[in-house]
Amino acid sequence: MRPDAPTAAAPGAARRWLALAVLMLPVLLVSIDNTVLSFALPQISEALRPTGTQLLWIIDIYPLVLAGLLVPMGSFADRIGRRRLLLAGAVGFAAVSVVAAYAPSAEALVATRAGLGFFGAMLMPSTLSLLRNVFTDREERRLAIAIWAAGFAAGSALGPIVGGFLLEHFWWGSVFLLAVPVLVLLLVLAPLFVPESRDPAPGRVDVWSILLVMATMTPIVYGIKTLAKSGVSGLALASVAVGLTAGTLFVRRQLRRPDPMLDVRLFTRGAFSGAVLVNLLSVFSLVGFLFFVSQDVQLVLGLSPMQAGIALLPGLVLMVVAGLGVVKVVRRVRPARVVAVALLFSAAGYAIVAAGAGESTLALLVVAFVVLSFGVGAAETVSNDLIVSSVPAEKAGAASAISETAYEVGAVLGTAVLGSILTASYHANVVVPAGVPAADAAAAAETLGGATQVAGTLPAGQAQALLDSAHAAFGSGVGVTSLIGVVLMLVAAGVALVTLRDARA
Repeated sequence: MRPDAPTAAAPGAARRWLALAVLMLPVLLVSIDNTVLSFALPQISEALRPTGTQLLWIIDIYPLVLAGLLVPMGSFADRIGRRRLLLAGAVGFAAVSVVAAYAPSAEALVATRAGLGFFGAMLMPSTLSLLRNVFTDREERRLAIAIWAAGFAAGSALGPIVGGFLLEHFWWGSVFLLAVPVLVLLLVLAPLFVPESRDPAPGRVDVWSILLVMATMTPIVYGIKTLAKSGVSGLALASVAVGLTAGTLFVRRQLRRPDPMLDVRLFTRGAFSGAVLVNLLSVFSLVGFLFFVSQDVQLVLGLSPMQAGIALLPGLVLMVVAGLGVVKVVRRVRPARVVAVALLFSAAGYAIVAAGAGESTLALLVVAFVVLSFGVGAAETVSNDLIVSSVPAEKAGAASAISETAYEVGAVLGTAVLGSILTASYHANVVVPAGVPAADAAAAAETLGGATQVAGTLPAGQAQALLDSAHAAFGSGVGVTSLIGVVLMLVAAGVALVTLRDARA
């Protein structure tokens, strides 16, 4: 991405904060979309009866496409104007959201979610780079970035409540229609309060780099999914190898070009690369946790979607509070220590669930999510500020694209790794009672949602036996997944201490 260059004068103080409020709308939309979909999984499982792999792809395809296109779209925004691309993405995202709401099959829902990822990639690159253009004062920018990062948590908090209400009163597709009023508001307000900015001397569109980004992301995530579900295989290893090869070619191409689409030299800065990794792993921990807890509280503990959303609300609110509160803390305590402690909180959240040995109670899950959310909120704010501030001002646009890509890669891997492991563990341990029709038995063995739906069609004895086995298998998978989450967060804390040791707030 080319240097960040404004095409309009910096706005006054009041208009700066109004611009921030408008730019929060697409940020809120992305986080609402991810959280709402997690809570709609049981209804989607019952209505469309996807396989376990399809269920993961329904979640993963959106952030996968989004992550693969964020950097190319960011480069494109430099050419035509960041606000202009933001508005074009808003129109497309709203239209595809309506189509997704009425998807007739799992395959159709996967396809429409891919379309949402395409237009979502138009929405996201502009937000952080526009903030860098609007807020030139370091202290103001740090607070603005804290609010920007907290917006993801605020959207997560709003999603389950509003989505829970919709899921209790309407069909699952209604959750996609949430995007429409948000984007209509964006289309009205952005031209009024957000100044346009673009690169006055943009580089050429690099089609090969765009293709290499996609050829890197898709095979790696597919390979991880296959490894988690079926173990080591030639197909899984070949997929990862193809992705790594494409990634290597992408990096080499960027190093050779005089106007790279992505300035990979930024990763030679320890504070920058460490902050990007923290960013990715924080989102990884949040999305991975939400994947299983949303199903646990509804399908095992029996809460309604609205009740499930309210149960997780304390953690989501604390995430916002932690993100804003850490702004003052990081002025007095080194960022490396703040981030490491925050990641230890995330590890503790997973440890609480693992200690339950698959026998999760509502109180245990709520406490675990509160602890994890505190860590995610604090780590995200500090890492985002370091990403933007640890590079020269003329590199802020590239840094913004990398930061947002890290968000979406973390979301992909959260479900691809932890979700796939959980699904594989469930499939390996669930026992379907004898006498269940073959098609129903296959659906029950794929996902917990499938088992719940099938149980509703069986005699009482068979239904209870199936549910008991399904709940036990799911709980066992949650225990294994949580232990892996603990290890990953501990490793991330150690990485933060090493890579961010020279960073200053």
